[in-house]
Amino acid sequence: MKILIIDDERSIRNSLGEILTDEGYSVDTAESGAEGLRLAGSTHYDIVFCDIKMPGGLDGMEVLGKLMEEGSDSAVVMISGHGDIETAVECIKKGAFDFIQKPLDLNRILITVKNASDRTKLVTQTRILKKKAYGGDRMVGESAAITRVREMIEKVAPTPARVLITGGNGSGKELVARSLHALSDRASQPYVEVNCAAIPSELIESELFGHEKGSFTSAIKQHKGKFEQADGGTLFLDEIGDMSLAAQAKVLRVLQENKLSRVGSDTDIKVDVRVLAATNKDLRAEIEKGNFREDLYHRLSVIVINVPSLDERKEDIPLLVDYFVDKICTQTAMPRKTFSPEAVKLLQQRSWKGNIRELHNVVERLLILGDDVISAANVKDYVL
Repeated sequence: MKILIIDDERSIRNSLGEILTDEGYSVDTAESGAEGLRLAGSTHYDIVFCDIKMPGGLDGMEVLGKLMEEGSDSAVVMISGHGDIETAVECIKKGAFDFIQKPLDLNRILITVKNASDRTKLVTQTRILKKKAYGGDRMVGESAAITRVREMIEKVAPTPARVLITGGNGSGKELVARSLHALSDRASQPYVEVNCAAIPSELIESELFGHEKGSFTSAIKQHKGKFEQADGGTLFLDEIGDMSLAAQAKVLRVLQENKLSRVGSDTDIKVDVRVLAATNKDLRAEIEKGNFREDLYHRLSVIVINVPSLDERKEDIPLLVDYFVDKICTQTAMPRKTFSPEAVKLLQQRSWKGNIRELHNVVERLLILGDDVISAANVKDYVL
């Protein structure tokens, strides 16, 4: 955990710094508000201790205000030798985590640090959970190729049209599907994903359409399929090119009639589902081979969105690297590192058969194995 102490009194900086260092914390100090803001702008601190009264330049209240304006998630603890209830209340209203009066009490400091540490962990966990709940990733990049995809999503999302998303493995097809749902009028309704390639062919119909109790040996209770679970919302059929022909026929019926029957039942169940599908295969070629139904293809491909490979948008790699560094370090509490321009240039020169997913894994590997500033040598050692 990193802590910053901002105080114009050297004795306070030294004594507080020694206490916190002895407790195992990493401590930086600043003797003015301006220096403290500069450090806080270049390094992430879990806790900032800031004196209120500092002569010349910025005082503590101004530092607190600027940290809050910049969206800092550091726990800011204000300290003062001239404290009163009104001052403490004002600090808390402006976003301070706590207020401590001088002379500083050792036990009070350690309790405040523990509470601030717990709060920081809670904020991090909440951020991670929110990202998981809302799909987490966002579409990063400013290239012409990814801009076209964004524009297509914005046009298509508000409509009820079915969309077929094509592109290589790891290119971000799932992210396109989530974006289509999030920008649609079904955004408040269920979003259900099915990886057709990950489900055994003998179970795919049960997974999609559900089954009745006793309909087969392991059917010990009634089960609602993914179509029913997505009723009113969106169903994303990933890797649909791997779906069996028998399951394709049943999916086609649901798309045509908006109703289904569970395995082991003759009763029709009405559903209202927007279907999005994705594949890394050439479905027209699969149709020629007899592996995919042409009528289903036309039902699914009202709109086709092709997600470009990373090799087609290498100018986005610097932005993607920054995004993945932030994401990985936030989720794992890993120390933040930076990439040298030479390292990023080498990554841009590389071929990315695994697309965005491969780049994410490479960035994580370099954050674990690389130097504090990840160099071209690190890239050559651990990637190329």
